[in-house]
Amino acid sequence: MKLYAAILTYVPDIAEKRVPHRPAHLAYLEELRAQGKVVMAGAWADPLDGALIIYRAETRDEVDEMMDNDPYCRAGLWTGRTVREWNVVVGAPG
Repeated sequence: MKLYAAILTYVPDIAEKRVPHRPAHLAYLEELRAQGKVVMAGAWADPLDGALIIYRAETRDEVDEMMDNDPYCRAGLWTGRTVREWNVVVGAPG
């Protein structure tokens, strides 16, 4: 399995706009984490303008599918995303 870093950009006023979608988004990420497909995820602290999600997958297509099914993506809360395969050399997650 490979690791992929997804750097996401949020819509303006995300703190308010995410409220109705947040429980489903967090449940979805937790489900993927339990399956070993999400290593860690979180939003930037200040300013709250984006997030980072580390995925574990065989292919970039698999990552794109997981992202496309995320409730935040489906609600149009991401204005941009950059996904890169990540070669971790120190502190690689189990």
